[in-house]
Amino acid sequence: MKARDTLRMAGMAAALMAAFDTVHAQGVEVQVPFALNVDSSAAAIGLGYALDDAPRFGMYNGITKEGYYGLFDFNLVDRDDATGTWNWLSGRNLGLDSPQARYEYSKQGNWGYYLDYSKITRNEPYTVTTAVGGIGSPNLSIPTTPTAGAPVDLRTKREAIGVGFDKFLYGNWNLQVRFRNEEKEGARLFARGTTGAGPAGSFGAFEFAPEPINSATRQLEAKIGYNDSKLQLSGGYYGTAYNNQYTGLNFTGGLAGLSNFTPIALPPDNQSQQLYLSGGYGFTPTTRGTFKLARTQATQEAAFVTGPFVPLAPGIGDNLMGRVDTTLVQAGVTSRPMPKLTLLADLRYDDRDDKTPVLVYLTPPSSTSNGENEPRSILTKTGKVEASYMLPASFRLSGGIGYEEKKRNTSPVRVVSYRETTEETSYRVELRRTMSETVTGALAYVHSDRDGSPFQQTTVLAGTPGSNLIAPIHLADRKRDKVRLSVNWAPIEPLSLQFVVEDAKDSYSGRDGSNLGPREGRAQNYSVDAAYTFSEQLQANAWYSLNNTRAEQSTCVAASATGVCPAVGATPIWGATLQNLSSSFGIGVRDKPQSDLEVGADLSYSDIKDEYRMDTIAGNPVTSLPDISTTLTRLNLFARHAFQKNSGIRIDYIYDRFRTNDWTWSSWMYADGTRITQDPDQQVTFFGVSYYYRFQ
Repeated sequence: MKARDTLRMAGMAAALMAAFDTVHAQGVEVQVPFALNVDSSAAAIGLGYALDDAPRFGMYNGITKEGYYGLFDFNLVDRDDATGTWNWLSGRNLGLDSPQARYEYSKQGNWGYYLDYSKITRNEPYTVTTAVGGIGSPNLSIPTTPTAGAPVDLRTKREAIGVGFDKFLYGNWNLQVRFRNEEKEGARLFARGTTGAGPAGSFGAFEFAPEPINSATRQLEAKIGYNDSKLQLSGGYYGTAYNNQYTGLNFTGGLAGLSNFTPIALPPDNQSQQLYLSGGYGFTPTTRGTFKLARTQATQEAAFVTGPFVPLAPGIGDNLMGRVDTTLVQAGVTSRPMPKLTLLADLRYDDRDDKTPVLVYLTPPSSTSNGENEPRSILTKTGKVEASYMLPASFRLSGGIGYEEKKRNTSPVRVVSYRETTEETSYRVELRRTMSETVTGALAYVHSDRDGSPFQQTTVLAGTPGSNLIAPIHLADRKRDKVRLSVNWAPIEPLSLQFVVEDAKDSYSGRDGSNLGPREGRAQNYSVDAAYTFSEQLQANAWYSLNNTRAEQSTCVAASATGVCPAVGATPIWGATLQNLSSSFGIGVRDKPQSDLEVGADLSYSDIKDEYRMDTIAGNPVTSLPDISTTLTRLNLFARHAFQKNSGIRIDYIYDRFRTNDWTWSSWMYADGTRITQDPDQQVTFFGVSYYYRFQ
């Protein structure tokens, strides 16, 4: 069959039986039995069966319930070598909640365009039981007393359409235009409320209020490029627009104490415009420079949400008049002045200037606020220099220095600790050596030190000092040390091994001698990967990783107005050690015992544990929270048998198990009676039989 005739075969695909495309669900894959590429045409249609409900397994592919699922995939190519034109039509995951389709037409070296469509649905993995009405709309009705309700399905769906055009212009110039429109709808977890006592059995005065979603995001990019042997340029325009059909969430019913919490504003419309120019120039065969210039303006001028309980303060207008201007300048150079020496230098300037008018929104002001909105401007300057030199005995020594300075705007009234400027300097050194034809190793060390300007005095409106005890983790003085050892080893031709060991430690300094806030952080990662080729037909691989991340901090439950932490009675000083420990391993085998038969297996297992250790430093004792343990087990088996050179059958088996003792939602009940739960032991078995056909 000629290539140009394959498009006419699209109707045949509907008569074919089962094949599986790649379906992603928590790392689980059902694999297509043929490669979708622009050089061949193929089609497959399939049917699978899930033996049980699987909320987490089907979070993104839609295989959430017991039952049958169909798949249809195709890749059709029409190529005319005489004219250099291509027609390419493909579809993947058709029949699931994540379909993709694309059509391309191009004439090589001249012009081309494409159209594509994609859809992805996120199914909420938790079970929601509620009596709240109007879910999915901007008008919710809340029970006035706790009501059991019934299960509801929450999900969000994204559908995107994209178009693109490419044209080679005169000389070395080219033009690209891209447009993408994404529509999103559905509902997701959300709530309204405040701390304090709620109805019996509930925690605080919180009511379940799922956020309705009905929005569109549009992106447009147009750029012109130039390329020759020395100079490469790319410049153009990039714009985005976000439009939300629902501006506010309105409530009827609910607790009397929350009746003023309506309407609640939803994400407002906004847009951004950017002009940019980037490129590179080869000064000599061994020296090259790069640069990027960009100017972005983001605005948010959506009308304020108003209502009987949300009056507009006088003098603020009817919208935020939000505007943020960002200027980016980057320049870098790499050079090899000598055969053994390589140098690199890079500078970056990023100015995020928040020009939103500062107005009084709260009247009268509260004790911890002057009623004004707070602009968030930040100026970031970074630079680095690196050098690499080839030493005798196949050693290569690399080193570098990096610097980052961030300057933030300040506000006269704050309720949290703050500093205007932070500075961080990093030093890196690496020694790499090819020890033999089969062994390569590298040892790297990085040290960074962050400090900054003095912390500003936190005050309330009357000028009285507030709590000045905590240095927020992103502003606190910190010293970081990180070591990384990697080894690649091929002791024999069919075997390859990779080892990686990483150890990082963060040390934080408290402020004003308080000894409170983040104290220490630690991260350790160990991994080994192995691959073995028994023969051309039989290959195997295995891997193992261990990750241990820990953070320590000390906290005062309450501080006096003068910044003193009283370690007495109900206001203890306590320390917390938070730790995540996870270990994972996997093994895979591929075998082709006969020319017409291929089999494979993949097994992975992960054990994840989160610990919340709490220790009393002074005052009343505190109790640690229970640990949370989660295990993930996945097994994928397949067999593929070719009836003919261009067709065959495939059988898939997937077993997926999710187990957890997560207590986060187990005892929680909203004030309206809503409960959110999950099956702590989810198992699903998925079978599939497929038939594929390659067009000749």
